[in-house]
Amino acid sequence: MSALPACPQCTSEYTYEDGSVYICPECAHEWPVQAAAAAEEGAKVYRDAVGNVLQDGDTVTVIKDLKLKGGGGTVKVGTKVKNIRLVDNDHDIDCKIDGFGAMSLKTEFVKKVV
Repeated sequence: MSALPACPQCTSEYTYEDGSVYICPECAHEWPVQAAAAAEEGAKVYRDAVGNVLQDGDTVTVIKDLKLKGGGGTVKVGTKVKNIRLVDNDHDIDCKIDGFGAMSLKTEFVKKVV
């Protein structure tokens, strides 16, 4: 029998697996199984503004108006960004936005589209 990971919020050892998520019965925290596996491997886990795990190829929406440097305009709230690529830089996401072209975004300003 494999040992399940402890809860990342309250460190409870009574976690259980329900489909593709782990659940803590003490604090009701849920987290995806693949995120726990990546954390155990030491890989960086990228999360959006609300805590959802991001992966290459995901679609996200912008949650805040973002002014572009150089007077290039503003990326408005609700702009959908498809097929993101995660990178290990100051800005975690490389993407192309229609009407703006290639750019980098921070994960704290996006929300995953489910």
